[in-house]
Amino acid sequence: MCKSLHLAHVMEAYETIPFNDRTEFLLGVLQAELRGRETSRIQRLMKKARFPQMKTLDGYDFTTVTFPIHCSREYLTDLTFLERKENVMMLGKVGTGKTHFATALGVEACRRGYEVRFFRVHDLVAMLQEKYRTGTLNRFLRELQKADLLILDEMGFVPFHKDGAELLFHVISECYEQRSVIVTSNLEFGQWNTVFGDARLTAALVDRLVHHAHVLAFTGESYRLQHALSGAKPS
Repeated sequence: MCKSLHLAHVMEAYETIPFNDRTEFLLGVLQAELRGRETSRIQRLMKKARFPQMKTLDGYDFTTVTFPIHCSREYLTDLTFLERKENVMMLGKVGTGKTHFATALGVEACRRGYEVRFFRVHDLVAMLQEKYRTGTLNRFLRELQKADLLILDEMGFVPFHKDGAELLFHVISECYEQRSVIVTSNLEFGQWNTVFGDARLTAALVDRLVHHAHVLAFTGESYRLQHALSGAKPS
């Protein structure tokens, strides 16, 4: 009967529910089912997001992050920017915690029921080009449109071919004022030309990203380098 009613979590919980009367037992059973469904939903959202690693906000060091006016740590971690369909740009040197923070915000969004998609930018561009060649691009773009938050990691590591840059521009344009985008990059906006190879396309893309956006600056030395040095034997 549980299977027929699609109650997937009752059987694993009903024996452990404490109760004093039938009403209390029934309430406990239904609560267990709801908790199980919520856990399963979050797991599905996490899987669809395709985070390369699980990162959380617990213990994250914000001392190297400079927040702009009208934006704060709480504003981002409460996901207010996501409710308002605003973007977040994270700029700074390699290893300063940009990807960690972006991923942690994505994980928190999944926990709150939002759909998230995480891509390393060069992987997304390669995927877009492959979908275009095989005639499945429109289907892929429709899937992306279901996301509430798109995380584009490592913008600027690899220059794009003109076709790839235009496809990425199309994806970002479709997000404009419809869903939030988080971008991490080790390049300042003035250097993005070297990645896209087209000044007009770059200007249009940056314009869409920074409108309704919060630009964060990440300073300091690489966390990975500090960790390696702290464990190194003195010379």
